[in-house]
Formats: sequence, C-alpha cells, structure tokens
Amino acid sequence: MISLVIKRSIIIDGQKTSVSLENEFWDGLREIASCKNVPLSTLVKQIDVGRTTNNLSSAIRVFVFKHFYAHPSQRNYSDSGQRNLEFSTASVIDFPHA
Repeated sequence: MISLVIKRSIIIDGQKTSVSLENEFWDGLREIASCKNVPLSTLVKQIDVGRTTNNLSSAIRVFVFKHFYAHPSQRNYSDSGQRNLEFSTASVIDFPHA
C-alpha cells in the first residue's frame, strides 16, 4: 500500500496555513475531531498551540500517534484496512547498526 502525502490548507485564527500529511494521518485527525466533537480547525489549533517543534505537520503526526497509542479502543475499524492504525511487525524494517 502506498501512502500519499496530501497537502491541505487549514485556517487557524484567521490565518491560512498548509499542512502536508499522509492520508492515514488526515483520517486519524478527522476521527479524533469527531470523537471530541470539535471542528478539525479547532483541533489543529490546539495542536499548534501546544507543539514543541517548528513543524506543524510533524506535531500533528505525533499527536495522532499518541492519541491512538493511548486510546486503542477508539480506533475505527469499520472502514477498509486503510484506516487501520494498528502496527504490524511485518511492516517494521530493521536496519543494521553502523
């Protein structure tokens, strides 16, 4: 499965900004916003305010990962396997140490 990085614009405090994320992270972000009953832009603003990195896209990825890692019961399995955020040991690649 190839995961494409999708660039989307989002408005935070009246300012338009672009965020590049893989489809799986967009799906996860939408799912979290829906569970929290907040608009996507509100959730992204919360992530933006609390981030410790310079890159908003990275902060969103970490937020989505931490959310589903901490709340495994909130994962949505009703859609196709593309939304499945579980990790498979078959997808881990070990690189030799230098």
